[in-house]
Amino acid sequence: LLREPHRRSPSSRPQLEIYSASGVAITSFPWKSGPVVHLGWTVSDELLCIQEDGSVLIYDLFGSFKRHFSMGQEVVQSQVLEAKVFHSPYGTGIAIVTGSSRFTLATNIDDLKLRRLPEVPGLQGKPSCWVVLTQDRQTKVLLSNGPEVYILDNTSCTAVCPPGLGPQAGSIVHMSVSFSYKYLALFTDTGHLWTGSSHLQDKLSEVDTKKSTPPKQMVWCRRPKSQQPSVVLMWDSLLMVAGVCNDTIQFPIEDQCVLVGELDGVRIISSTNQELLQEVPLVCQDIFKIASMAPGALLLEAHREYEKSSQKADEYLREIKEQSMLGEAVRQCVEAAGHEYDTNTQKSLLRAASFGKCFLTDFSPDPFVSTCRELRVLNAVRDSGVGLPLTHTQFKQMTLQVLIDRLVYRQFYPLAIEICRYLKIPDYQGVSRVLKHWASCKVQQKDLSDEAIARAVCVKVGDSPGVSYSHIAAKAYECGRTELAIKLLDFEARSGEQVPLLLKMKRSQLALSKAVESGDTDLVYTVVSYLKNEMNRGDFFMTLRNQPIALSLYRQFCKLQEQETLKDLYNQDDDHQELANYYVTASYREKRLDSRLSLLQSAVDEYNKAKNEFAAKATEDEMRLLRVQRKLDDEKGAGLLGLSLQATMEALLALGLHKQAEQLYRDFRVPDKRYWWLKLKSLAEKEEWEELEKFSKSKKSPIGYLAFVEVCMKSNNKYEAKKYVSKVTPEQKVKAHLAVR
Repeated sequence: LLREPHRRSPSSRPQLEIYSASGVAITSFPWKSGPVVHLGWTVSDELLCIQEDGSVLIYDLFGSFKRHFSMGQEVVQSQVLEAKVFHSPYGTGIAIVTGSSRFTLATNIDDLKLRRLPEVPGLQGKPSCWVVLTQDRQTKVLLSNGPEVYILDNTSCTAVCPPGLGPQAGSIVHMSVSFSYKYLALFTDTGHLWTGSSHLQDKLSEVDTKKSTPPKQMVWCRRPKSQQPSVVLMWDSLLMVAGVCNDTIQFPIEDQCVLVGELDGVRIISSTNQELLQEVPLVCQDIFKIASMAPGALLLEAHREYEKSSQKADEYLREIKEQSMLGEAVRQCVEAAGHEYDTNTQKSLLRAASFGKCFLTDFSPDPFVSTCRELRVLNAVRDSGVGLPLTHTQFKQMTLQVLIDRLVYRQFYPLAIEICRYLKIPDYQGVSRVLKHWASCKVQQKDLSDEAIARAVCVKVGDSPGVSYSHIAAKAYECGRTELAIKLLDFEARSGEQVPLLLKMKRSQLALSKAVESGDTDLVYTVVSYLKNEMNRGDFFMTLRNQPIALSLYRQFCKLQEQETLKDLYNQDDDHQELANYYVTASYREKRLDSRLSLLQSAVDEYNKAKNEFAAKATEDEMRLLRVQRKLDDEKGAGLLGLSLQATMEALLALGLHKQAEQLYRDFRVPDKRYWWLKLKSLAEKEEWEELEKFSKSKKSPIGYLAFVEVCMKSNNKYEAKKYVSKVTPEQKVKAHLAVR
């Protein structure tokens, strides 16, 4: 609530106070923003403060500011006259009417999409009364402007007339829609209360309240699947309940009260207490009404007599058994216990149900056990220290998971954990979820040191499944506690969770170390890529030098993707051997001979610096070969450029350029055996047998003469082969003769 100061002065400010449902003060703080038109709560217990200028400020339960948004720029000029917070299947929504008599809707504040509804004819200022309806997956506004009633949707403004509401009823001055949006109540200036469906197609009742002044509040009071929906109206000193039976119940009230409509009743909140007004559940009526003969009532009476050791207990049990209603009696007692608030009444009903169960052989105990557990949980959260006065119907609708969330939001962590353990909820859905939220709040405590918080979180959370230390560390970082975040990340077992957060915190060196320790190459590449984009080149290379594994992986990446970067890396490290290898590899990608020779010369220089004489000599020979190949290409058009030495000699021999091939053989000191084999095969393939014979007589063959025999036979020339048999050494003679057979 927003409380104005008792003594107003220019410097005084209203006080925003937040209380639990049991009246326990949670927080309060001075309101320093603009004038507030309306306060409301979201489905996730966040406070919405809607201001005159259309700004909506959102706070948590403890008064911490979370975020804000605006209901549109045009609202700033025209101001908000009235606002409502509503809940729909899409989430929490806000509807406002502005000074220009226009309505603006946001059906879900978490996915903000503002809709400006059409103009209402003849409307000046705000309407007499209006409500938000959610029908057929559409959000509409129903409003009254004097005697006229309109429905506004996205595209149109339609005049409507509630069925059965005649002109004599007067103008509508108050309206209310039920919790489920199925029913509508209209109050006229003549004191008539009309109730019907929100579609305005059916009428339920019309009651003359005999009240000419409009009520302060009008709220629906009904249970799900109720047969008797009713409306609660409140004036200064009177509370009236009007039902569809055209009758009313009146209660005098002394204090100022506020009505809050709920799923199965109306909460009446005053300055000293709160009460729940609801239709008595049918099963409770059957058991507790005077002279009831319902099975549940008889079983309850039987148990009372049994506790007195009276024989009447047997008579009551026989009566139930004769009607074959003992199972129904147990079910009624269990169901009624769920609806009761008084713990003594709950115990009486559950003991009666347990008593009746003893005489049944095929009764499933599950409903009894689950009701006992649920009641124990409900009684714990209804305690004034917790302040969640839920009914059993609300608990079933809300689900256990949402109740745990509500307790967690209120920071009742021990109770939430006890409930999770008591109901045996799996850790990842229960205890671990609570611990994660506790740890996220713990890191925001400013009065504790980083070391103390990290130690406390580690002790409490431990190895709980489903709790991510990186998530907790991220919360610490958001609060500006970077060192605490780093300490918490040390407990995180998954490197894939550690590294991204470390990078976000600009702790790149630590992130790289963690990635290398993990052994995950993809993670290392991720960090290296990030560092490359964030750092200048010199710092980046220096960082990699301190991590040999990362440097090695980056080199592999550069070999495939960034050749120029690879060259810079080798230069930075003065790695002459690898730099020379780089120049050699790069030379093969060049098409022009001059560029290739230039790169090879650079390679020679680097090999010399690395004192690798063999590689330097081999590279020089390659340069020499390239020059010879270019010369031969120019003179003979042989197309030799780029071939190896052996391939070059083979090509020359194939072209019949024996002198040039022999020149290469001498210049490059090709081993005799290799050259003789090359020439032998080339002459045989060309079937130049005379040249082959001359070649064999040029000097003593370094490869022997059996090779000549085999090459001739391979070409199917036995005649030529026989010429060389006599020259074969004695130990190979037999083999030669066998070859020419």
